[in-house]
Amino acid sequence: LLAVTCLSIGHRPGSDPTEMGLPQPGLWLKRLWIFLKVALHVAMGKVLLILFPGRVKKNILAQNPHFAYDMWGSTLFSIPYFWFILKVYWQRLEDKTEEGGPAPDCPVVCLSGQRCNISDFMQGIRPLVLNFGSCT
Repeated sequence: LLAVTCLSIGHRPGSDPTEMGLPQPGLWLKRLWIFLKVALHVAMGKVLLILFPGRVKKNILAQNPHFAYDMWGSTLFSIPYFWFILKVYWQRLEDKTEEGGPAPDCPVVCLSGQRCNISDFMQGIRPLVLNFGSCT
């Protein structure tokens, strides 16, 4: 089975540096809310990790027994962890699409390893077909 979706690459509000003002009126409130939620998650996780390290390890390994806790456990609920989770959630706010609407101009990595954006593959007014899949 192969699913093919045709999307048009649109302009993401606030992505043009020449625009002045806020990208979207409610976006800053959503970002603030996500910031507070992620901060609370990381703070609670850090407290639990300090107070109950064995229980946290057991819980994580129950969810994913192949997780190398001895190598990666110390990175959980750290400052880099906080910024990474925050960045992912903030990107998801802007990368939403609707059927028939414009698609976000996401960064991609070509097979050659070169970084570019989806819009770099547009040719005139021809539709761009994006095919996502996995061959494992």
